[in-house]
Amino acid sequence: MNKTKSILGGIALSAAAALTLSGCAGGTGGAGGSDAKSIEIAVFNGWDEGIAASYLWQSILEDKGYDVKLTFADVAPVYQGLARGDFDLVLDTWLPTTHADYMERYGDKVDDLGAWNDDARLTVAVNADAPIDSLDQLAAASDQFGGRIVGIEPGSGLMRITGDDVVPGYGLEGMELVESSTPAMLAELKKATDAGQNIAVTLWRPHWAYNAFPVKDLADPKGLLGDAESIHSVAATSFAKDHPEVHGWISNFTMPTDTLASLENAMFNEYSGDDYAPVIKKWITENQEWVDSLTS
Repeated sequence: MNKTKSILGGIALSAAAALTLSGCAGGTGGAGGSDAKSIEIAVFNGWDEGIAASYLWQSILEDKGYDVKLTFADVAPVYQGLARGDFDLVLDTWLPTTHADYMERYGDKVDDLGAWNDDARLTVAVNADAPIDSLDQLAAASDQFGGRIVGIEPGSGLMRITGDDVVPGYGLEGMELVESSTPAMLAELKKATDAGQNIAVTLWRPHWAYNAFPVKDLADPKGLLGDAESIHSVAATSFAKDHPEVHGWISNFTMPTDTLASLENAMFNEYSGDDYAPVIKKWITENQEWVDSLTS
């Protein structure tokens, strides 16, 4: 498959997800709905590891007879919806740092089902041939990066931490932290890569962009982006009662980083269509033993 077409397809699909709000919160498929086989999973706009995990579980659960709806939304409305019982589940809560403020606010109104991956990291990344290797070198090299750090959605924990901690901590007040979206950031990264230009972006691991683009993380000697985090599943408090079988499966769900990277590559890097279902089915077939273990 043509590499450029694949990358553009992945960016376009992420953009479509970021612009999609598939059904209003509080629909009949949400938590507390009358149909015990109906489940509504909230998905953060632009966070591809959560998108991948959500589509995977949608396919798994539908094969088990459940009717699963994915609703894309920004971070704040998702936690508000979970706390109200409008959504059943979200699979992309980063702790202890990135989404700590939301869990502090809503933690007593939601159910933390535990971590499914323990190797998540926030980063500031640059092109692999950039003239610097550390965040403490970025201020002096600002002009070589157009005086910008290209960010993602303004409500994300990554942007909050970058703006509140990284920028003042490394003296980057002279650079513009651009608020945009994950698809827009990836489009800028591709444009700069194609033009052979330097670029600095907010990014995170795991992410398919590390396989699609020649990028490197800037060292964070002050540790302002935090240590490795865990990705948690968080549910409405009614989820255990409404869906005890799925509650058990999700509570025991773990996904190694290399497995997640494989799924993200299949969905966002190697695929240029607009229907994830056949991609997910093919990936499941290739990883059948592991997938079967999730509901055994």
